[in-house]
Parts: sequence; structure tokens; C-alpha cells
Amino acid sequence: MKLYPAIDIRDGNCVRLYQGDYDRETVYGDNPADQAAAFASEGAAWIHCVDLDAARSGDQQNLASIAAIAERVDVPLQVGGGVRTVEAAKRLWDAGVTRVVIGTAAVQNPDLVRELAPQGQVAVGLDAWGTDIAVAGWEERTGKDLFETVASFGDAGVAAFVVTEIARDGTMEGPDTEGLQKVLATTEVPVIASGGVGTLDHLRLLVGLEADGRTLEGVIAGRAIYEQAFTVAQAVAILQEGADA
Repeated sequence: MKLYPAIDIRDGNCVRLYQGDYDRETVYGDNPADQAAAFASEGAAWIHCVDLDAARSGDQQNLASIAAIAERVDVPLQVGGGVRTVEAAKRLWDAGVTRVVIGTAAVQNPDLVRELAPQGQVAVGLDAWGTDIAVAGWEERTGKDLFETVASFGDAGVAAFVVTEIARDGTMEGPDTEGLQKVLATTEVPVIASGGVGTLDHLRLLVGLEADGRTLEGVIAGRAIYEQAFTVAQAVAILQEGADA
């Protein structure tokens, strides 16, 4: 199981939002590339990055910051936020991104995912309040069911699902293990969990999740790392212990 330390970028800064609320932002630094290098030096196998400005508006105004991260680190970069067209995805791939995460557009225009998947690594990002999927930077609820949407992409050729429980994101109060287990039972596509991780014990819970012999491919952690609840190195060690068990 892989750790995906998170770098959320807004106005060029490294930030975290509480429950996806743009008015409840904490700034943790002004150099995303430096932060990515620090994560990589501690053993992160991937970096997860979200362009929060693009997620809201569709305008990839932080593309230069993302390109700087890709140039700075040797580990693969997974990036989401505002990827709503073929051109937007290609700009990220051209900037050195390994895997693009499509959220809003995947829900509103599933054919885009099917068009892009043969061209490069694509993950579908599904962010939900409970089982109600939200889009446009989590500001609009769609009424679409999380598990039905996961199932609908089963044959789309995607590399992974990134599943976020919005109510837990940034809270450090624990992941939605019940919901994640249902997602694992719904698809054979690799699943990356996001939202709520605050302790090493939370990571141990995720390592132990299983449905029909399938386990999580990875977990995204952000605030817990920035607030020094644990280090990247400690998290990587816990996840590796689980893989070796």
C-alpha cells in the first residue's frame, strides 16, 4: 500500500482546506516544489497534488508550480483539479505529471475519461458527502450515488479511483472505513483512499481493509503530515509493514 502525501496548491501556496471549505484554509508554505522534495526525501513513492484554483474555476493557473514539482522530484506525480478537457489533461502530462485525476468532468462527461484513458494514466476522483457525489471544488452536490458511479467506470480503463469523504477531509478524525470497504467490493480497479487520516492507527485500519480479497492501493495524507501527527517516513514504514504481513 502506497502513501500519497498531498500538496494542495492555491494561489501558488501549499494549503489545506477543512471539509473542502475554501473559507477555512490553512497555509503551510509558499514553495510546493520544496515541499514535494521533502516528501520524496522521506521515502514517498508518489506525490499527490491538487490545483484548488483549477478545481473551482477550471483555469490551470498553478500549472507552472506543478511543472516545477515534476522537474524537482524523481517520484511520479498524480495531479487533479480542473481537468475538464483533453487539452487540460495533455498540459499536465506535458508538464511531467504521471497520472491525471479527473473529478468533476468524470461525473459530468464520462466519455472524456474513456477518451483519455488510452492516452495516459487517468484516475477518476470521486468526492462525496456520504454517498452523494460533489463537483466543482466540492461546492455542488450532484445527487449521483458514489457506488453506482464507481461501477459505471469498471470498463473505462482507468488506473485508479481516488475516493474522498468530504466530511472527513482535513479533520484528522479518521477515514470512512465502511464506505471504502464498499467501494472495494464494487470494483476491481485500484482504490486510493482520501480524507480523515490523522494518526498512524488510522493508517493501520486502512491497511487492514479488505473486500473480496482486494485491499486499498494507497492512501492520501495531508494535514496530519503538516501538523506533525506523523512523518512521511513513519507512514511509509507502517504501510510497508502491512504489505509484508
